Amino acid sequence: MNGKRISLAVSLVCVLALLIGAVFTRPQNESAPEWRPGAPINKEDIKIGVIHLTDPLNEKGGYSYAHEVGIQEAQRKTGLRDDQIIRKNNVGNTNLYEVEHAMRECIAEGAKVIIATSWEYMDTCEKLSGEYPSVVFTNASGYKRNDTNFTNYFGRIYQARYLSGIAAGLKTQTGKIGYVAAMGKDNSEVTGGVDAFAIGVESVNRDARIYVKVTERWYDPAEETNAAKNLIALGCDVIAQHCDTVNPQIEAQRAGVWGVGYNSDLREDIPGTVIASVVWNWEAYYTRLIRSVIDGSFTTEPYFGGINDGIVELTSLDETLLPPGAAEAVETARERIISGEYDVFSGVMETNDGRLVGAEGETLPDSVITQGIDWYYRNVIEQ
Repeated sequence: MNGKRISLAVSLVCVLALLIGAVFTRPQNESAPEWRPGAPINKEDIKIGVIHLTDPLNEKGGYSYAHEVGIQEAQRKTGLRDDQIIRKNNVGNTNLYEVEHAMRECIAEGAKVIIATSWEYMDTCEKLSGEYPSVVFTNASGYKRNDTNFTNYFGRIYQARYLSGIAAGLKTQTGKIGYVAAMGKDNSEVTGGVDAFAIGVESVNRDARIYVKVTERWYDPAEETNAAKNLIALGCDVIAQHCDTVNPQIEAQRAGVWGVGYNSDLREDIPGTVIASVVWNWEAYYTRLIRSVIDGSFTTEPYFGGINDGIVELTSLDETLLPPGAAEAVETARERIISGEYDVFSGVMETNDGRLVGAEGETLPDSVITQGIDWYYRNVIEQ
């Protein structure tokens, strides 16, 4: 065999060896089936991407802060490491490119679950869920979903708002109660909360009226402050809210009136004026979600928990600011809700424009509570 033939033979052997080596050293997961939601996954392999509207630590007591507290508690309960939580903060919900970029970054870093904490993130979740079938997408307060990897979650916050209305109705001295609302009547989440609060007020104070000022933004610190100022100027001596910052409560404290906090317990941070807070305990859902992904029980059935599940609650009252018997009245109503004896949106209800909604002996279905309440209760005055 001459030198050329030897060289050619050696080259062929080397190429063959490389091919064989490539076959036997190929990563096992390259040919293994890709994980899909609904199948178990090793806890050590899961990563959670969290999309926050603001920086939670800079908005203590606000909306993103409440979600972050829930994430941290769920992490503790499920035993995840710090490096298994990927956070993207200050993701503006009006810039869809920014939202999509943040989610894609999480997925590129290995996230198997995307927790999208704002309603406006919903459409991006819908879009990317089709592109990434091996990622779970879950959106707070939205209504869209699919049958494989995209769902939504929220809670019966209206139950806690009803209870807070009882406290506010017993507290007001002017008979005027202000409510800073992020959205108007076309948003059932906000409007249903206003109505539940108003029903609670009326149950103990039929003469009181609720004055609603809408900001048209979930997060707008300046407008939330201005709305509270306007309501106080009208003579409102209790300020409630459904918006993202604590600014209405700060303004109430400055003006020497009282407040009903939202998202987090604000009695310690804004002492002397907050009579109670309507709070989210998001860890109730986040713990359940993470465990379901790990053990393979995850489904896209929407989550809509209530006081019974612990996801929503009214904090204990500051009884030094309330008349005698207020705590007992609230607790009695709370027990009626827990037992199922009472539901906030039951029977025939009159709107502030004279219409009748609901039916005797019936309760509004969840589909209406979450998407179909476009009216204000009869004691609500729009500003």
